Amino acid sequence: MHPFPALAASALLVVTTGAAAAANSTRIAETGAALLGNAHRCGVADERLVRAGKVIRELIVASSDNSNEQKAAKSRFAETFRASAQSEADGHWPIPPCKTVLAQFERLEQFHNQLDVR
Repeated sequence: MHPFPALAASALLVVTTGAAAAANSTRIAETGAALLGNAHRCGVADERLVRAGKVIRELIVASSDNSNEQKAAKSRFAETFRASAQSEADGHWPIPPCKTVLAQFERLEQFHNQLDVR
């Protein structure tokens, strides 16, 4: 993936979550993991999750200032993914409706596919 598409995809993740703060590797990890975890919970095929996960990993690497920041973001990704993939609420993580999750996941895929064509 070229740097511009990675930055553009990063911007999409931030815009689709309504985040006002600047994107950083931890925010990208949390947002991406929440989307992928919920998509898993909603029955999205593993192949699609793996492809999207690769894009998110590339975004984390591109937005990290150093290897320590990458490690912290990847750790946060794993924690957030596990929590959001659960089918039952534990009071800590909100469970969005699958209709919303699937729409956002498909939006990420479409955006990534458009960037690959260019």
